Amino acid sequence: MESLKDALAKAHRTFSDRNPASHQAYLASRNHLPGGNTRTVLHANPFPITFASGNGCTLTSVDGHRYIDFLSEYTAGIYGHSNAAVRTAITDALNQGWSLGGNTVYEKELAKLVCERFQPTVELVRFTNSGTEANMMAVATAMAWTGRKKILVFKGGYHGATLSFRTPPARVPQQDMKLPHEWVVGTYNDVASTQRLLTSLPPNSLAAILVEPMLGSGGAIPGSLTFLQFLRSYTSSHGALLIFDEVMTSRLSYRGLGHKLGIQPDMMTLGKYLGGGMSSGAFGGRADIMAMYDPTKNGGVAHPGTFNNNVVSMAGGCAGCKVLDEETTNRLNDLGELLKEKVQRAIDQGLCFEKANDSITKSVDGVTVGVQELKTDNLLDPPMCITGIGSILSIHLPSPELLSLFYHHMLSEGIYLAERGFIALNIELGVADVERFVAGTEKFIRCFKGLITQPD
Repeated sequence: MESLKDALAKAHRTFSDRNPASHQAYLASRNHLPGGNTRTVLHANPFPITFASGNGCTLTSVDGHRYIDFLSEYTAGIYGHSNAAVRTAITDALNQGWSLGGNTVYEKELAKLVCERFQPTVELVRFTNSGTEANMMAVATAMAWTGRKKILVFKGGYHGATLSFRTPPARVPQQDMKLPHEWVVGTYNDVASTQRLLTSLPPNSLAAILVEPMLGSGGAIPGSLTFLQFLRSYTSSHGALLIFDEVMTSRLSYRGLGHKLGIQPDMMTLGKYLGGGMSSGAFGGRADIMAMYDPTKNGGVAHPGTFNNNVVSMAGGCAGCKVLDEETTNRLNDLGELLKEKVQRAIDQGLCFEKANDSITKSVDGVTVGVQELKTDNLLDPPMCITGIGSILSIHLPSPELLSLFYHHMLSEGIYLAERGFIALNIELGVADVERFVAGTEKFIRCFKGLITQPD
């Protein structure tokens, strides 16, 4: 049997031969960008694809190859790449001028749309330029509101470039770039250990719990209802704030994943798709907390930001919120559930799994999650699975090298996703695209079954 190392080297050679223009673009960019990169997650070995254009759910590279987009700009590209309503709204706004240096009609309309959509959690809202900024401001707000310093977060959580608690891939620099807050790091979905950790804290020291209702970048691991309810109960009884980071997960239900689960946090952060695919973010919540930012009152706090209300993001967001209505949101997430069901069935059948009745736990990126026990002749844990909810999913394999092999295989099948297995759907995708993804997965399993079940 071909070794994983040899299989991946062959995939890299094939990729390099098929993408000479992307290779040249990468080499030229190294003269001006460190490693030819200005956004770490977009690097892939042996070099990343350079795209020339996007239309609908299709991306075209500088080498002329077309890919069905199952990454959707890591959830920000939920509208696809050429939505007419969003384009018209942005063009109309630009025709009126930009960088106006004052209030415009757009942030007022978008604020109304956001508050109405994410009620009852978001009573008042403020805009930022990214989800990272939104989470930074939410944490700062919690500390100012409570007068406390400690923030509970969880392994596997990702709240932005300076708020990452994931285990980085080996090729990523290991220096700690997190903001220097008093972080307390717990284990996601583990009520007992979280209870012990909270009990160990000094009294009245916890300002907030910052948590994703489903880990997004951390592997599309849904939070258990029991776990999230425990966090809500604890914060309510201890004078701390519960912040739901829904920068990604707000797309999983029309009013957000927290609302779907029946849990109302004190604050909520948004981003990614919020600006119609343009740079955007927002933080909002209870009116009494957000009133600290009211500039007409004394003793409040400031939140400056040159581009907080830039007309491109605000106009795009207004149009996007209307495009992504409840019916469209539901259809998109139903399509994601169909994809998950079909891919998992392909895995079960392709690897000859026999489902048992008992459940076991599996560690994914250092996070303990419950999975159905899957038995093969020589394995107890499933070596391959798909997790997630609705339109955000993730493929899991025993090693980063196998995930990279899957990534390159799917590229050869005309499918684009993240090298780490992350998947985000957009509203331009349809059932035929799902079937193509499933067929590509089935072919991967047929070609590399031995490497999946018996990795090096």
